[in-house]
Parts: sequence; structure tokens; C-alpha cells
Amino acid sequence: MITKDMLIGEIISKNPKLAEELTNMGMFCVGCPGAQFETLEQGLKVHGKTDKEIADFVKKLNKK
Repeated sequence: MITKDMLIGEIISKNPKLAEELTNMGMFCVGCPGAQFETLEQGLKVHGKTDKEIADFVKKLNKK
């Protein structure tokens, strides 16, 4: 199960296919070193996403 508190790198290592979903949301940092230290929520907030958008995205990721 994916949560907003998971590290971006952890999400990708659990399911590499989700990297495409992350880049589709504007998160082109999936391959950068920062992905190992930043949570999904932190990354999405930096890219201007709202709490509702984050919650909806987490639900979408968990359906993949």
C-alpha cells in the first residue's frame, strides 16, 4: 500500500511502473538523489499540489 508519507524512492522500488505516474504528475525528480529523502507528499507539495490532489493521487497509485 502506498501512502503520502512514503519516500519517493521507496515507492519506485516497490513498483517501478509507478515512476510513469509520478512523472505524469509533474514529478520529474524520480531519478534524482532527492527522491531517496523526500516523501511523496513533500514532492507533490513542492510541485504545487493541494491536499485533495495528493489524496486523490495516492488512491490512484494504490489502484495500479
